[in-house]
Amino acid sequence: MKICRFGNDRLGVVIGDAVHDVSAAQDAIRAAAPYDMKGDAVVAALPEWRARIEEMAKASPAIPLSQVKLLPPVARWTKTMAAPTNYRDHIAEMEANRAGAPSKMGPDIGKAGIFLKANSSVVGVSEGIPMRFPDRRNDHEAELVIIIGKAGTDIAFDHALEHVAGYALGLDMTVRGPEDRSFRKSVDGYSPLGPWMVTADEIADPDDVPFTLHVNEEKRQDSNTKHMVYSVRRLIEFASSFYTLHPGDLLYTGTPKGVGPVLPGDVVRVNSLPALGELRIDVRAHKIGG
Repeated sequence: MKICRFGNDRLGVVIGDAVHDVSAAQDAIRAAAPYDMKGDAVVAALPEWRARIEEMAKASPAIPLSQVKLLPPVARWTKTMAAPTNYRDHIAEMEANRAGAPSKMGPDIGKAGIFLKANSSVVGVSEGIPMRFPDRRNDHEAELVIIIGKAGTDIAFDHALEHVAGYALGLDMTVRGPEDRSFRKSVDGYSPLGPWMVTADEIADPDDVPFTLHVNEEKRQDSNTKHMVYSVRRLIEFASSFYTLHPGDLLYTGTPKGVGPVLPGDVVRVNSLPALGELRIDVRAHKIGG
C-alpha cells in the first residue's frame, strides 16, 4: 500500500496515478491516540487499520496525483536520523575531494555514528528545496529512507525489520562549509521525503533496492542498497542501541558516489522501484521570511 499526505493534512492511498482520500481514518486514529504519545499515531495504527483503510480507499473518488500538493508521508515523528559513510564508493569520493586533508568524521560508520537532522528540514516533494546559501556549494545525496512502525530500543538484528512500517525516497541535502555537519544538513527543506511511503510488504528486500538520481537530464548517482556498509537491519540495530525508535521516525540510510551541487532552477529526480515512485523536486531560491 502506498500512503501519502496531501493538501491541508489529508491522508491518502495512492492507486495508479490517483490519490484516494482516507482522512476519516486519520481523524479517528488521532482522536483515540493519547496527546502525549511519542511518534506518529497513524503509522503506529497501520497494522490494525490497514484493511479498513484499503476498503475506504476503494470507496473514495480518485483525485489525480497531478492535482494535489504532496506533503511528507509522515505527520509526526520524534527524530530524523541519517547514516554517514555508508557506501564505500562515496567514502572514496569524499576522501578524494578533501585532497589529502584529514577527515573530521572518519570513514567508519561505526565510529562516526548516526547523526540527527532537524525535523523542520523534512519537506514533501511539492514544497521544493529553498536554497538559503546560493553563494556556497549545496549538494544532493539520494537515499532510501526507513520509516519506523513499532517502537523499540536495543533492537536485535534478526528482529529489525519487524519495526519497519515502510520506505520512501529521500534527499540528504548539504550546505558545504566549516559548521557542524548536522547544522549544515538541517536547513529548512534540506530533507525532501516522498513522494509517498510504501508499506514494507511491497519491498521484497530492502537491501537490494536500485536507485538513480538525475539533476535536470544529467544522471549523477546510480547505485543499489546492496552496496551499503551497514544493511537496513544493521542500521536499525545500531541506531536503536543509542535511541529509542518511535513510530514515524525517519532513518536516511546513506548515499553512494556521485554527490554534486545543485542551483536554483534545477530539478532533482530520484527513481527506484515502481512501488517507491519518483521523488521529483524543484530547487528554488530562498525567500526571506518564507
